[in-house]
Amino acid sequence: MRIVWVTIFLIALLWSGINPKDTATWVLEVAPAVIGFAVLAFTRHSFPLTPLLYGLILVHCLVLMVGGHYTYAEVPLFDLLKPVFGFERNNFDKLGHFLQGFVPALIAREILIRKAIIDSPYWRNFLTVCFCLALSAFYELIEWAVAEISGTGAEAFLGTQGYIWDTQSDMGFALLGAIIGLVLLGRLHDRQLRQLPST
Repeated sequence: MRIVWVTIFLIALLWSGINPKDTATWVLEVAPAVIGFAVLAFTRHSFPLTPLLYGLILVHCLVLMVGGHYTYAEVPLFDLLKPVFGFERNNFDKLGHFLQGFVPALIAREILIRKAIIDSPYWRNFLTVCFCLALSAFYELIEWAVAEISGTGAEAFLGTQGYIWDTQSDMGFALLGAIIGLVLLGRLHDRQLRQLPST
């Protein structure tokens, strides 16, 4: 299973790096996936994760790589979906921000449970959602800093597409993703946690 995961990751990374739409944007968008890969490799013996979490992280990485290759505003599939759903913009970035809440929520949940940091499931869920919202806000601050430092507005990285509420809606999608992730996958996650020797 590990070999399949790594193979898919590396093939997708290689593909995404071949003639990306904008090289600087590709580096910025793919960097979190590469950093995540390094962290998973470093902790695979000391803190192996549930299969569910490894799968979700891979999906999130693939979304980052696709967004890095095309830029989030120009992913072809989501251009095709615009007339189907009546969208005025390419909404691939919203999928990315949804996963920015969905996946970290399960990561935070696993760490909090396995490290026995918070016993109450209600407080754990509340603080997990708060963490995901804070993470999303922090990412928006990074995007703002990149835009200011680059001096060009970094439109390809920001992907606002002229939508004035882009930042707020990005955080809203991350919040929604975190809540849905906890509600939909909590029980499955619990079952897999019980199967881990260290839990």
